[in-house]
Amino acid sequence: MSEFTHIDPAGNARMVDVSGKEITHRTAVAEGTITMSPECFAMVAEGRAKKGDVLGVAQVAGIMATKRTSEIIPLCHLLNLTKSGVEFTLLSEQNAILARCTVSCDGKTGVEMEALTGVSAALLTVYDMCKAVDKRMVLSDIHLIEKHGGKSGDFRFEDKA
Repeated sequence: MSEFTHIDPAGNARMVDVSGKEITHRTAVAEGTITMSPECFAMVAEGRAKKGDVLGVAQVAGIMATKRTSEIIPLCHLLNLTKSGVEFTLLSEQNAILARCTVSCDGKTGVEMEALTGVSAALLTVYDMCKAVDKRMVLSDIHLIEKHGGKSGDFRFEDKA
């Protein structure tokens, strides 16, 4: 099993030194869902939220969060992202919204945390904008779908461990 990279031999937290790594193109995709009441789902799907365009605001929030990940996650490197996007799929049979965030950069470390942070912020924004209608919304299944580039190579969630 691999060692934790963010802990030094004495057990102290540390930011990983990436100065010796090569710059490569890196991409990560993450997704998650928010499930809500049928009333709340219809309100979002039909654009009837009192606070405005729920998915439009959540999309911008997710993109903004990817750019600020190093300020939220203590040991993340500041990255110069070349792409950041959030897309939503309405899952009407489940009264759920699937959020997917894709992030890319040319750098020395990966963008997995940025993609995961983008999805999380997008879903939290949906919750914030809809909580007056449904406080029982559930965020779930936030996970990395795939990543490409870097020393560890490619990863796909579907691949067996």
